Amino acid sequence: MNACEITAAVTALANTIAARFDNAELSLIGAVFTQLGDTLETIAAQRELCNTTENKKSCG
Repeated sequence: MNACEITAAVTALANTIAARFDNAELSLIGAVFTQLGDTLETIAAQRELCNTTENKKSCG
């Protein structure tokens, strides 16, 4: 998928979810997905850091 297709798919998913849940539920769902995204970014950053040669000692 290219960037335009990904953003269109995410928008369609958001609209589908929004049509099925009330505002309180949407707030919780949004918070969960935000935490998921932040956690995935943290994992990716840690992996990237550990892949550099000077940091391998502190990652293993």
